[in-house]
Amino acid sequence: MAELMAFEAVARHQNVSRAANELALTQSAVSRQLRQLEAQLGLSLFERVRQRLVLTDAGRLYAAQVQACLQQLSEATQTTMARQGVGELLNLAVLPTLASRWLIPHLGSFAAQHPQVTVNFAARSEPFDFAAAAFDAALHFGDPVWPGAVCEFLMNEEVVAVCSEDFQRRHAVYAAADLPRVVRLQQSTRPTQWVQWFEQAGIDCPHALRGPSHEHFSMMAQAAVAGLGAALLPRILIDAELASGALVELGPQRLRSAQAYYLVYPESRAGHPVLQSFRHWLQALVQETVGEQKPGRRGRSWPPSKSLSGN
Repeated sequence: MAELMAFEAVARHQNVSRAANELALTQSAVSRQLRQLEAQLGLSLFERVRQRLVLTDAGRLYAAQVQACLQQLSEATQTTMARQGVGELLNLAVLPTLASRWLIPHLGSFAAQHPQVTVNFAARSEPFDFAAAAFDAALHFGDPVWPGAVCEFLMNEEVVAVCSEDFQRRHAVYAAADLPRVVRLQQSTRPTQWVQWFEQAGIDCPHALRGPSHEHFSMMAQAAVAGLGAALLPRILIDAELASGALVELGPQRLRSAQAYYLVYPESRAGHPVLQSFRHWLQALVQETVGEQKPGRRGRSWPPSKSLSGN
């Protein structure tokens, strides 16, 4: 480990002196550890180019792998140390915008009901293997397909057309029929939203795909608030902006996706008490904030997007 840490530091700094200062070692000690590591591997990890240390091709590949392993070990150590004095931990993989705009603002009630539980969040934009990740559950948007896991329906998603009051006033946008002539913000992971929207409204818009693109709904919501264009956004993610008047809804038309939000957890964790407590609380939160929900019927909908993406 000492040799790997010395190698990682030198690879990052490309300088033995700076690496030695970071590790609180002498330069000769770091140089000795590098020589021992190269001897074990049977190849050179560095070469000198004009008095500078430069990674060889093998060294560059090895450095990337070593850095990832050391980072993983560091995170594992910190996670374990964080358990001191903690009753229970719940590690969740979440959709960034759904978590920040809907889940976390309501999490205080779960904390009040279960003060012994610490909930940790990490953003994930794609499905993953629970067996290889330290997560108890995930919030998932897409189809209820996740190998080796239980997918419990939470709620459907309804998308509305919105813009800022200033944008509405400047461009005289008061109905769906006005949208083809203004800037429309695009969602990069759901590129045909506007096409489906205009088709459902019976409005001709030859350039429906034209407009600035954003990867996450949070980015697009901020762009809409800033008056940069009209946007199609899930109603549940912009309740605060609609309530404050930062965004206004452009007509009653709503587009429902055939896909939906799910709580996903590995089959092996199905009976875990903390997870079940969170599951029951989450179902109650959906009823309270969205109302009674049923899985959406397949019909006219957007083309399937990558699971977990764009949120």
